[in-house]
Amino acid sequence: MVAAVEPRVRRPVLGYAMVFGAATLFGINGSVAKVALASGLSSLRLTEARCAGAAIGLVLLVLVREPGALRVDRRSLLRLAVFGVVGVALVQLFYFLAIHRLEIGIALLIQYLGPLLVAIWVRTFRHEPVRARIWMALALSLTGLSLMVELWSGVSLDGLGVTFALISAVIFAAYLLLAEREVAHRDSVSLMAWGFIFATAFWTVVQPWWSFPAHRVAQKVSLEGRLSFWHLPVWALVLWVIVLGSIVPFTLFVGAMRHVSATRVGIAAMLEPVVATIVAWAWLEESLSTAQLVGAGVVLAGILLAQSAR
Repeated sequence: MVAAVEPRVRRPVLGYAMVFGAATLFGINGSVAKVALASGLSSLRLTEARCAGAAIGLVLLVLVREPGALRVDRRSLLRLAVFGVVGVALVQLFYFLAIHRLEIGIALLIQYLGPLLVAIWVRTFRHEPVRARIWMALALSLTGLSLMVELWSGVSLDGLGVTFALISAVIFAAYLLLAEREVAHRDSVSLMAWGFIFATAFWTVVQPWWSFPAHRVAQKVSLEGRLSFWHLPVWALVLWVIVLGSIVPFTLFVGAMRHVSATRVGIAAMLEPVVATIVAWAWLEESLSTAQLVGAGVVLAGILLAQSAR
């Protein structure tokens, strides 16, 4: 039996508020994750810890709110497994692999080809019309992201990092489409709980917990950049990644799709690179030029244009 959801009442303003909140938290999380990775903890292990912690937190939250929401039938179980492994586990993994080799802004520029892929998929395979304003919004947003990473200035790109980011873009598009389909049948909290359960099961098989480098999370590390004089244990950074970098933003992001289409959610989520770049500048002392600020404004213009398309 699939957990029931309330009849869908679209509230676009609420949906955009949810995705903007999620994008802001994801943007901050990029710098937190980069500091955690600098401790020597691998991208794979950080992803594994993130998934397991989020699964525990979300399951407890569902059990407190509405235990019956975790019920699932056999037909739904396979879809949830695909959503968890592809949409949750792998999208995080390839993002972390990308930012380990690339600047956060560049990695996100490539990853946010995902919403463009969604629009192409919807138009080509679903045969649904995509309004001209959406294509213009995508073009504006991607142009703004290109300005933010200053592609013309001879940016040094790591080939493997770019490959990881491109894979992340494809998986991000799949995640948007899978989430849009599943949220029509299940509330966002229980959906993400199941997603993280299957993601955790996947990582447990790939890299068993008994080999987890516990000594890494126990040590203290510098927060780097302008906060280099501050030190925190790695577990505190991982806890941030789990709660404010996973549980809260993923739930908001998926919940927004009850009110706004996947294409528009993907465009609105491009606020994440803007936030990530500003945070990386303010905290990790990464570059922030006039062109990047102009790019941020163009991205925001694209987001506003997408909202105006009814």
